[in-house]
Amino acid sequence: MPIEPNWRTSSYTTQDSCVEVADNRPDAVMVRDTKHREHGVLCVAPAAWTDFLRYVRWS
Repeated sequence: MPIEPNWRTSSYTTQDSCVEVADNRPDAVMVRDTKHREHGVLCVAPAAWTDFLRYVRWS
């Protein structure tokens, strides 16, 4: 049975850039644009997402 994404607004979101993240699947983290959900979803491995967040926090 597929796991439904549990979308939440990213803590990095500002008024003019809305991003939602669903990280409740063990095999993927999904990211989408809140304003343009029809444009699709970016899926990345959890380890890659962790590396990305680490990079963003220290940049």
